[in-house]
Amino acid sequence: MKDKLSARLWITLVLVGLAGQFAWTIENMYLNVFLYNTISQEPGYIAAMVGWSAAAATLTTLLMGALSDRLGQRKQFIVFGYLAWGVSIMAFGLVRVPVISYTVAFQNAAARAAVLVVILDCVMTFFGSTANDAAFNAYVTDETTEENRGRVESVLATLPLLSMLIIFGLFDGMTRRGEWLKFFAIFGVLVCAVGGAAQLLIREEPRIPKKDSYFKNLVYGLHPGVVRAHGDLYLSLLAFCLFSIAVQVFFPYLIIYLQSYLHLDAYALVLGVVLIVASVISVVFGRVIDRVGKLQFVQPAAVVMCIGLIGMFFARSMATVIVAGCVMMGGYMLVTAALGADIRDRTPKDKVGHFLGIRMIFAVLLPMIIGPQIGAAVIRNSDSTYVELGQVRSVPTPAIFLAAALIVLAVFIPVLLLQRRDRVMARLSDEQRAEVRSAVEAGKDVGIIGGPDGPTEVYVTDRKETDDE
Repeated sequence: MKDKLSARLWITLVLVGLAGQFAWTIENMYLNVFLYNTISQEPGYIAAMVGWSAAAATLTTLLMGALSDRLGQRKQFIVFGYLAWGVSIMAFGLVRVPVISYTVAFQNAAARAAVLVVILDCVMTFFGSTANDAAFNAYVTDETTEENRGRVESVLATLPLLSMLIIFGLFDGMTRRGEWLKFFAIFGVLVCAVGGAAQLLIREEPRIPKKDSYFKNLVYGLHPGVVRAHGDLYLSLLAFCLFSIAVQVFFPYLIIYLQSYLHLDAYALVLGVVLIVASVISVVFGRVIDRVGKLQFVQPAAVVMCIGLIGMFFARSMATVIVAGCVMMGGYMLVTAALGADIRDRTPKDKVGHFLGIRMIFAVLLPMIIGPQIGAAVIRNSDSTYVELGQVRSVPTPAIFLAAALIVLAVFIPVLLLQRRDRVMARLSDEQRAEVRSAVEAGKDVGIIGGPDGPTEVYVTDRKETDDE
């Protein structure tokens, strides 16, 4: 494995990654709008959809990540996963309240349609998480090194924003005109096409399938001894969890907020400017992250994001929203790239696929259950509503950004603990670090003696012997 990545690999990472982000943008932002504009304005349905989707994504990545590790395969999971993913996207275009009303009473049709969208979202998530979260992310880790992951992560971190920019700029008009069938069909076909291209682009080194127990590997990362042995990884995951919760407080409601609270008809232009600036910031600082250190970069990036969120709380005009949004999303991109690269560096090399499932618990499941519920609670407790066809509709308010800023500040706790732990582990040799991890995983007590300037010794004691004494 070389530190310098080939052009073919870069093309594969960007093409497959961008197609996946098109699909995730549709799920994370446009399914919410589709549900809100065509089926029901009850924010509880959006929160439920996000929560169930997160559960499906986490369980799928856990199962399929461990399976791809066991089989030694990434490519076929990506190829067939993308093909099925594209078909599932097209299916959303067939969901219509008038069609559902033929099977149930009209007054119940909206609720039935909303439930159907939630179910389809879980199906879509199963295929997407198999192809992207489990297989593609493991492939990225397999093909990169600690020396180039910050640069790769900074590029991959721009893909969600680039996908939003393309969709907002070229296809948002379709959704405004209610052309949802065409909208879902275009991106469904595109994802399928990239799945076919991946068959030709991806070159995967043959790996020997593992013979150990699949179910043992499945629960490996949940074992208390493993958590203790890889405490640095779990602290990094905790930081990412808190950060992701903050993002999910406002992100599912962002377009609705711009449309219904600020009444910005040109919100696509606003988002386009913000996404371009944030993407440039991410790419420019990619090498800086590698040079300065991933973890050291998180704190200033989190401060930048907090400033942007507070700015969004006060912003009302298009100009102020653009300025605050650039700061907010720039910080968001930098935290995502730095923490994402840090987590990859700390992931055990022989359990990459499985630990992606553990990562999903912290980065997707918990945030997408907790975050939208916090956002929904903030929205319900506000007095911002409007009446449409005799019904009172809730509207997202600026308070969601303030709530998110408060949660971002909590990221500093695990980051500071992790930095303290790293300072201790830095005094040890590679052999001593391996000894510490093995001893802790086996349930033994470990002591580290020595100052930063003197020799450091590791003492391992059997916990049973200590208890007998």
